[in-house]
Amino acid sequence: MPEVKGIPVAPGLAFGRVHIVRSRPDSVPLWTVPGEAVQGEIDRLGAALDAVRDQLGRQQEIVRRTTGEQDAAIFAVHRAILEDPTAVAQVERRLREERVNAEWAVQALIDSLHKQMSGLDGDSVRRYAEDVSEPWVLVRDQLLDRDAEQVSAGQGKVVLAAAELTPQVVTFLERERVLAILTEAGGRFSHGAVLARSFGIPCVVGLPNLLARLEQDMQVLVDGDVGLVTLRPGVETVDEFLERQQQRRARKLALDAVSGEPAVTPDGHAMAIQVNLESIRDLGTFPVQTCDGVGLLRTEFLYMERSQFPSEEDQYRLYRRVVDHMEGRPVVVRVLDIGGDKQLPYFQMPAENNPALGWRGIRVTLEWQDLLRVQLRAALRASAHGEVRLLVPMVGSLEQVRRVREVLESVRSQLVEQGYEVADRVLLGIMIEVPSAVVVLPDLLELVDFVSVGTNDLVQYLLAVDRDNAFVSGLYDPHHPAVVRVLQQIATACAAAGVPCSVCGELAGDPAAALSLLGMGYASVSAAPNFLPELRFVVRNTTLAEAQQLAQDLQRARTSREVHMRLAAERRRLHRAVGVEGV
Repeated sequence: MPEVKGIPVAPGLAFGRVHIVRSRPDSVPLWTVPGEAVQGEIDRLGAALDAVRDQLGRQQEIVRRTTGEQDAAIFAVHRAILEDPTAVAQVERRLREERVNAEWAVQALIDSLHKQMSGLDGDSVRRYAEDVSEPWVLVRDQLLDRDAEQVSAGQGKVVLAAAELTPQVVTFLERERVLAILTEAGGRFSHGAVLARSFGIPCVVGLPNLLARLEQDMQVLVDGDVGLVTLRPGVETVDEFLERQQQRRARKLALDAVSGEPAVTPDGHAMAIQVNLESIRDLGTFPVQTCDGVGLLRTEFLYMERSQFPSEEDQYRLYRRVVDHMEGRPVVVRVLDIGGDKQLPYFQMPAENNPALGWRGIRVTLEWQDLLRVQLRAALRASAHGEVRLLVPMVGSLEQVRRVREVLESVRSQLVEQGYEVADRVLLGIMIEVPSAVVVLPDLLELVDFVSVGTNDLVQYLLAVDRDNAFVSGLYDPHHPAVVRVLQQIATACAAAGVPCSVCGELAGDPAAALSLLGMGYASVSAAPNFLPELRFVVRNTTLAEAQQLAQDLQRARTSREVHMRLAAERRRLHRAVGVEGV
């Protein structure tokens, strides 16, 4: 019953069978195959070879009929390569001797072919290496696609395992089917980690040699609280684990039972607890009465889930659906935020050496104003049915806000002239993510109605740390004293201008950190649906004076360790308030 210790990324407990997936489109997963299952991998290889040979045969015939025998000859050559008994025997020998999955064995052959040719001179030799390996690439992809199809078509829940924590891994299956996620590499604040926490999926990263220890369908216990994974647990261990799970469920039920009560401190100070929505599917994951509105509707996922740009009508219907669902509560629609790791399959963006500092957010939509105008038209039309607010991402200057205001007023006038109903006033806010926006915030506040701090990007820009770069991700720390002081600086500037401010980033989902934001003067926080009940609970169990004292203590901290220790003490107090120690 071996145990593997890693880094906890998303809390929670899970027990189930492992399914190993590739972390990126260009990667191939590796796992150990039990001795009795080796023949099954050989059979999978044979089936993939047959399927690709049949595919090549069909392509050969189509090309022969269309353009002639000469052009069709390459398909015959590729079929012959796959019928070479030496290469097939090499892959089968690896399967038997190393007991690895078929995909990995085929990739090893491809790598071997490239290595053999890499030392030779001449373009023709290198092209020959590509020709020889190309049919085997088709076999590898056939194996990968078939494996993905089989698990996607299944009904059971699984623990996903991969080499690296990426958004592709987190979204490999519907979230209801993912018990937990385990990876060898990944940062606590990477985009994949943020998604895992947002979805409420227990997650552990930094598990050394994980995939070499795992077998497909192996049973594991996952403790996302401490970052511990138990392989092939015994009956007694499983029973103890399931009892802990039951206690956790009881605690969740207790919090859910009071989650509809107002988030008001014992001394009468209200804090709005709002929800972040990744997509329209999130609407069914929480009771409406547990939140005070949508603090962040990430509209880019509407675009990313499609094969072409959504029309104005498509977007209007989606925004209208969210507005209707929220029953009069405000809905903050963030203007399209693509670029960096958020790419659209149908919109070619330039390759950039540093995408995080490149063409993204409002920088894209101000240049491609048709995108901005269509989205604003749809949102303004939806405003006739409920309170819609607009939020502009990646703002760094006063000029950008002025240009957005001009476009907004132009679109509004056009809609009114065309006879559409539009709310008399639609609030316009900006996200504070770029440090320059903090410096010129007093000027920006003259042009906006509200401010929302996106801590995920603000932290990486403020600390000059790429949160998706494994070499420096350990330096990404939302509790760095510089971050704490900048958050207070933003709240103070907003209070002086009479402009409400909120935090919609990852930090807001931490109950202790949320209370510190209350003490700093933030009017609201916005977090993933699974965080809402506890956030509302801790506000009801903390006076404004206590929250202000917490904020002052953090402001005086000189090191990240001091900030972490003070927040840890606050969490212990909150745990006692809930009545379940250590949760």
